[in-house]
Amino acid sequence: MTVIDPDTQAGWVSEAADEDDVEDMPLSMRLSIADTLTLGNATCGFMAVYFTTTGILIPHLTGSNESGMARNSAATAVILMLLAAIFDLCDGLVARKLRSSPMGAELDNLSDLISFGLAPAYFVLVYGMVADDAQQRVSALAAIVVLLAVVLRLARFSCVTLKDGMFQGMPSPFGALTVVSIVLLELPFVPTLLAIVGVAWLMVSRVEYPKPRGVLAVAMLGWIVAAMGLLAAWAFDAPGGQLLLQTGCALQVVMGAVIPLFATARRVNTFRGNRREARAAQLP
Repeated sequence: MTVIDPDTQAGWVSEAADEDDVEDMPLSMRLSIADTLTLGNATCGFMAVYFTTTGILIPHLTGSNESGMARNSAATAVILMLLAAIFDLCDGLVARKLRSSPMGAELDNLSDLISFGLAPAYFVLVYGMVADDAQQRVSALAAIVVLLAVVLRLARFSCVTLKDGMFQGMPSPFGALTVVSIVLLELPFVPTLLAIVGVAWLMVSRVEYPKPRGVLAVAMLGWIVAAMGLLAAWAFDAPGGQLLLQTGCALQVVMGAVIPLFATARRVNTFRGNRREARAAQLP
């Protein structure tokens, strides 16, 4: 309600009117707790790009040989991606338990694109610029493949309805962490490139992946925290830190390869079981 001040003849709005305006705010403009966690996801992805640029790319372009700073920045960038994965895991759990806003799904897709599309693709691009045996243009192409795979995967996720408890294609957080793990393994350029393209294909494939709920969500959270510890040990050059990091990265890559095998085997067994049941039903 607008009131005219008798002394100044100026209009002002009462506090009650302000409260009414807040209550009348459309639900689509209100942020829930889950939305706040989703925005934390986006922030972590952006900061991962920042540390990759300032700690790895710029020192390389300026001729600085501070390998320790590059290692710390690389570890920080990957830890931020891991933290983004924690935010992504928690915002879904919170949204199921508490109220979620109508724009929550859109915020989640946009944040995932930053943290699990742009950030790992940029990490691959920078790797192609600083690695001794890498080819910059080919690495740029691989980075584009990763980015487009995440874009297509997120778009399909918004349009396709799947059975409860399953994802179609490797989830983008899992794919991003697998791509970064491949880079950190410091394999020869060609195997690294092929593995990155393979992960991008898995993200847009029809291979089913279980959603992280219940025990699986706790296990994933524990794995992310352990990975952060491995990165911290490597960043501070702890004894055996390099070996621990390579072991953790190798496990991440192995999981990325093994889960599709289990999913395929389960699908084949289900198909065979359905055929046996169909044959048994046809018998007199």
